[in-house]
Amino acid sequence: MREMILFNNGWHFHKGDIHMDYPTHKGAAYTQAKTERFGMGPASIYYDSTPDPYNKNSQFISEKWEHVKLPHDYIIDQKPCKDENNALGYFKYENAWYRKIFSLEPSDNKKRLSLVFEGVATNATIYLNGCLLKHNFCGYNSFEVDITDFVRFDRDNVLAVYVDTSNHEGWWYEGGGIYRDVYLKKTEKISVDQYGVYVIPQKISDSEWRVDFESTLVSIEDTCEGVTVQSDIIDADEKIIATSSSEITIPPHTKAMVKYTTNVETPILWDVDNPYQYIVKTTVLKSGEPIDIYYTKTGFRYFECNPEKGFVLNGRAVKIKGVCGHEDCGLLGKAVPGNVHKYKMKLLKEMGVNGYRTSHYQQNTAILDAADELGFIVFNEARWFSSSEESIAQLETLVKRDRNRPSVFFWSLSNEEPYHLTECGRKITKTLMAAVQRLDNSRVITSAVSNDPDKAMVFDELDVIGINYNLNVFDEIHRKYPQKSIVSSENCATGTTRGWYFEDCRKKGYMSAYDNDTNNWFLARERTWKFIAERDYIMGGYQWDGFEHRGETEWPRLCSQSGAIDLFLQKKDAFYQNQSHWSNKPMIHMLPHWNVDVFDDEPVKVWAYTNCDEAELILNGKSLGRQKVEKYTHIEWTVPYEKGKVEVVGYINGTEVAREIHETAGTPKKLVLRLENEVNSAEDVAIITCYTIDEQGRFVPNASPFVEFHTNSFGQIISTGSDISDHTPLHEPSRKMREGYISVAAGVATINGAPVSQKGTIQVYARAQGLEPARLKIEVR
Repeated sequence: MREMILFNNGWHFHKGDIHMDYPTHKGAAYTQAKTERFGMGPASIYYDSTPDPYNKNSQFISEKWEHVKLPHDYIIDQKPCKDENNALGYFKYENAWYRKIFSLEPSDNKKRLSLVFEGVATNATIYLNGCLLKHNFCGYNSFEVDITDFVRFDRDNVLAVYVDTSNHEGWWYEGGGIYRDVYLKKTEKISVDQYGVYVIPQKISDSEWRVDFESTLVSIEDTCEGVTVQSDIIDADEKIIATSSSEITIPPHTKAMVKYTTNVETPILWDVDNPYQYIVKTTVLKSGEPIDIYYTKTGFRYFECNPEKGFVLNGRAVKIKGVCGHEDCGLLGKAVPGNVHKYKMKLLKEMGVNGYRTSHYQQNTAILDAADELGFIVFNEARWFSSSEESIAQLETLVKRDRNRPSVFFWSLSNEEPYHLTECGRKITKTLMAAVQRLDNSRVITSAVSNDPDKAMVFDELDVIGINYNLNVFDEIHRKYPQKSIVSSENCATGTTRGWYFEDCRKKGYMSAYDNDTNNWFLARERTWKFIAERDYIMGGYQWDGFEHRGETEWPRLCSQSGAIDLFLQKKDAFYQNQSHWSNKPMIHMLPHWNVDVFDDEPVKVWAYTNCDEAELILNGKSLGRQKVEKYTHIEWTVPYEKGKVEVVGYINGTEVAREIHETAGTPKKLVLRLENEVNSAEDVAIITCYTIDEQGRFVPNASPFVEFHTNSFGQIISTGSDISDHTPLHEPSRKMREGYISVAAGVATINGAPVSQKGTIQVYARAQGLEPARLKIEVR
């Protein structure tokens, strides 16, 4: 039966190229032109990459190898350098080698074996036992390597991966290394292919749905074999609600696809407010006995992109309140475990977000899993806009992997391509659309068009018009294409710095926390959302972006400032501004805090973000005015600064429904540690917030102590971060706090590239001179 074995532990790593001269004699050249073509260097089975070896029976090498555990990003540990590329995060990108030695059971000799790489940045070459098996030319696509014919059972197997970061696909931080999970997959000789089950629910009537199945099997048998394929649809209570099956005969050493169908009565619909999913259990039976079981998640929902009403989901108009996002994390680089991805998506949901754009590439499966589970309208984007064989192969992988997801509604072929304005771009679009439609015809296809969208030549071909920024041409394009729906595929990109309530300071790299238009291109959140919300024909928009990301910046700052959540996963005022636009739950948020650094006679600009219809400001018990709130805007007061308590109160129909209080805090007295996310397994990473409180227990928003962190022997501090312009390497366990917060990533300690144990208690300690220390216990079960 099928086994998916996580292959993340016990890797050897070498940063940098290893020079290998080509042999000078025919014998060696002859040998290296055969199947096992590498008899020297890290790809060779004879090379010893053991870190700090004591083996007298092997050749000693001069290269430095170390133990690592995946996922792994070896670029992020550097100290940023002003001379390196600002778009790529001010880091030097180097090549590297990974090696893993593993053995197999004799029973595996009767199975199909493969390796599944979820992602390697940026280009990768895969070797097994000295044999070259795979080149992968993209840092964002998943890929599978069949190793059945190349593994050995009489000795250890040597897997080697060469990572080449000399070519870049993006203008953002790309990282380097095997930064997503790797699996060893074991199946019988006939099994479901990778991403081999396609589930297509289609509404027939108000109560009846037809579900079509397409199951692709792969066989390494030497003869034709007949099997039965059966799919059961299982609800959340583990009850089978429908089943269907079909028989198929598979020729030797090939793939074959079988189609079958069933009906479902009144399924529970997947929706952004109720993301209900079903599981499809697909069983392959030979002579009546199961030989493979494959699970697929799916959901029942129907939608329409209406040129006048916008996006209609399950019969009701839903405005897309979306954000774009990169898949990195400021604390971890590209090597982000699934529990952190899910935490990030939960933060977006809390902000009122119901849409996510995978800008601009196939993203980690954990992100898409969270989108399915939490209820997002996903704008799923490809990296390469080309009709080359390689580009189409990448696009096909994206579609096959994600075509069962109820959260995916849009396939995006490209982003901001100059070819959008050319006949060549039109041809590429038609070719890529055909490639998508061969695999999935249940969703709409679009592209994100930027410069001169009114002159784009691809809109005639696309199902949906996607426009980045350019709000001034939306109405014109709507008149030009009245039969097509329009989505704001990217907007805003207005920068703010968490806790900086002054004018922009280029020397520090900070931007004012008060939301303002950056320029006529990057309009602020208020003007952008008001424009979109007031036009029913616009399906909604995807704001740039959800989180600050590394790259696309100016020294000394290390990241873009456009995110509503900062680089280290702390909420900015923009988080609450978006919430005031997108959430129906009454809320009000005030800025700045009341430890603001001004002279007593200086006025303070106080803003409030709220979805209430009135708001009142109260300073030390005295009302400073009650104002009507125009929808999708903020309200503000300019008041003399006076220490004490400032309150902002929100009213709906004259009744108080929300209140926020800021008090002037005293001198920091004590450190506090707060766990932000769920940590269940040794593969997870804990995100922790460190802050201070004064003698009365009040949060001190402008505290800036230097804090040292450490753990017990079961745990380890992975990284720390606070200031977006701090160039101290992430892995340093000590950090100066900025504006009240330090973020910490911690996990289970490793030895020889594997967790010291699968369960235990991580104890995190924080200490700072003159402050009471803090301790946090994290149970790993």
